[in-house]
Amino acid sequence: MSKRLFRLMEHHQKLDAMIAAARRSRGGDAFALLRLKKLKLAIKDRIARAMKNRSLAR
Repeated sequence: MSKRLFRLMEHHQKLDAMIAAARRSRGGDAFALLRLKKLKLAIKDRIARAMKNRSLAR
């Protein structure tokens, strides 16, 4: 696994934990939660693209 892919996956996990914490908090900021979800989706797309490029390079 490349360093870049590892960092993306690590960032994705951190965002997942942040989203879970935001959901648990009462009266949390809905816009902050939405922003975290969008970031997580963007990272997920980058991971998928990196995996696709990696499989094509073989």
